[in-house]
Amino acid sequence: MASALPLGAIASLKWYPVNSRLKRNSQIVPRRSKQQPTKSIKTAEQTELKFPAPEDEKLEVSAMETWLWDAACTIRGTTDAPKFKDFILPLVFYKRLSDVFDDEFARHVEEFGDEETAHEVIEADHKDAIATGRKDRMVRYYIPDEYRWQRIRNHGEEGLGEFITTATRKVTELNPELKGVLDIKDYNETQSGQRTLGDDRLAALVEVVSRHRLGLKNTSPDVFGDAYEYLLRKFAEGQGQSAGEFLTPPEVGWLIAEIIDPAPYTTIYDPTCGSARLLIKPRLVFERNYPDQKSKAPKLYGQELNHTTFAIAKMNAVIYDFRDSSLEIGDTFLNPKFVETGKGLMRHDYAVANPM
Repeated sequence: MASALPLGAIASLKWYPVNSRLKRNSQIVPRRSKQQPTKSIKTAEQTELKFPAPEDEKLEVSAMETWLWDAACTIRGTTDAPKFKDFILPLVFYKRLSDVFDDEFARHVEEFGDEETAHEVIEADHKDAIATGRKDRMVRYYIPDEYRWQRIRNHGEEGLGEFITTATRKVTELNPELKGVLDIKDYNETQSGQRTLGDDRLAALVEVVSRHRLGLKNTSPDVFGDAYEYLLRKFAEGQGQSAGEFLTPPEVGWLIAEIIDPAPYTTIYDPTCGSARLLIKPRLVFERNYPDQKSKAPKLYGQELNHTTFAIAKMNAVIYDFRDSSLEIGDTFLNPKFVETGKGLMRHDYAVANPM
């Protein structure tokens, strides 16, 4: 199909992030013009923190981007922030999980009348869902009361790294789908006998991350995903790298997604999936074009070699609640994960890739 499109036709199309408020070829204003001066971003030390944020606060992309970069710069300023991305990204992701759980828990408390009953029912439902493989759960991911975000924030400096490490690993045990995502970092690790990230700086990071809620009412998956992608790009720039290792330029990703325009009950495969943003975009196009047919959405398959990048890919799938996605780690050439017994490599309806 791509070769049949004349260049003029492609140039005339308007490409933009999929959003339920936007229609194809609608008039939009670019997020940031190249002619505009780059907006300076305050570091955490320059920003007045106000806690807690309003429960019904709505976060847009620009506010999310500034806030997340402030959090990153809390550790050691803009120069060294990228060195600590493995600490920052899972922590922000953990807060998203915890805030979403708080929203879902509050809804069930309203339904059952009290917290104790709601907690017992949710815990029993989650255990049964994990044991049976059932997907229709009362909550997306179960966070025990002792490890919810507020407990982390109220913990205090002493022993904070050890507590966060325990929390992330315990939550991973209770939610096996998060293996290799939350449990990838030891927040208490040392190098040459010294803590990589001391409890004092970790406490400062937690405080900045606590500035806003990341619940269902506060930010959509699209907004959170875009802001997360921005943070990844900033980290890459700070390390003097191209972001191509884990990110495809979003404009290219949307162009590919629109050209594919996937049909119901299909599969999409990315053999070098990176952060999975290129893989996710065609499914978002499907959900925009078929808003009432999410049960028929294309299933996503991706493989990634780098462990850290693979964790980011799984985070992105969770952010969009694409729990039916199949993401695997390993060398696609030497150890392809998607094979069919007696048939060789699995066949897919669509394939996308940016094998940089």
